[in-house]
Amino acid sequence: MNAQPVDPRRPIAPADQPACLAALEAAVRARTGLRPSAGIVLGSGLGGLVDEVTEPVSIPFSELPGWPSATAPGHAGRLILGRLDGIPVALLQGRFHLYEGNDPGLVVQPVLLMGRLGAPVIVLSNAAGGLNPAFGPGTLMAIEDHLNLTGRTPLLGPNADELGPRFPDLTNAWSPRLRDLLQAAARAEGVELASGVYVGLLGPAYETPAEVRMLRSLGGDAVGMSTVLEAIAARWAGLELCGVSLITNAGAGYSGLPLSHEEVLAAGAAAGPRFVRIIRRLVAEIAGGD
Repeated sequence: MNAQPVDPRRPIAPADQPACLAALEAAVRARTGLRPSAGIVLGSGLGGLVDEVTEPVSIPFSELPGWPSATAPGHAGRLILGRLDGIPVALLQGRFHLYEGNDPGLVVQPVLLMGRLGAPVIVLSNAAGGLNPAFGPGTLMAIEDHLNLTGRTPLLGPNADELGPRFPDLTNAWSPRLRDLLQAAARAEGVELASGVYVGLLGPAYETPAEVRMLRSLGGDAVGMSTVLEAIAARWAGLELCGVSLITNAGAGYSGLPLSHEEVLAAGAAAGPRFVRIIRRLVAEIAGGD
């Protein structure tokens, strides 16, 4: 348990991350020596993958140094290390969001920690609103690129050269190799998997119809309140990255109906089994290629 109250607003510059990660790694290693082949972040309503993990070691966020409890509905707020079909994995059941008042450096620490624990590959997932009219509720979308419109970055401040470069290249931030593996996993499971661009906003308010039209005109296919900062940090740290968005609802103005988080969680529950099948097969392919 954290000995002192955690201030999630405290700025964490890249240069601060090595010391933070060392303390986090020590806390995890006091409970398990497992080295994950992949780190997986589970978005709203997509936490069912945890039920498939054997020999789990579950650590609440609040029991890790510098981490507050998760507050977003549908986010259990646990780091779980265990085995998925015999393959060592690290799962983040929930995440930290900017709209909760968290500093960008804290938002990305879980992804950086999974890399530090040994995961060379990060799989990000999220619930998102649909910008592409062709993507109805329940669509699973492989992320091929992103737009960071949060106005924030986890790389502000002095750099930690031992973790990553001052100016990381994001040309192929979302690994084409892993995206191909995702598509192959979906085909093998008989699951339709679209592909598109994810737009990350600050939140927590949902978008207006005018904003939905603007984001679509900018090339966005899905919009949400997470993921983009984690993606930047993962690539900065040299981790290979892929991701899946679950389209939970049509963007504002498409359906004429009000948006709600309950709708998001219900769509996650319905699409969760398809998501689990894809990710299980993806993890097997990743481990088989090691």
